[in-house]
Amino acid sequence: MAKKKFGVSVDEEIVREVDELVAECEGLGVSRSEVVEAILTAVIQSETSHIEQVRQLIIRRRKGTL
Repeated sequence: MAKKKFGVSVDEEIVREVDELVAECEGLGVSRSEVVEAILTAVIQSETSHIEQVRQLIIRRRKGTL
């Protein structure tokens, strides 16, 4: 499958969390991009309704409860 690049802006807290994951996986030599791709792959390939899940996450994030 071909890969496509796109830019994403995230909160500094998310960057810190991703950097921690990268550090914990140091033996694998992973990058931020690879960690984010793995997380997105897991979410997208889950059996849940992605549309509803994303809607709920956006609402919670905007309310400050996520």
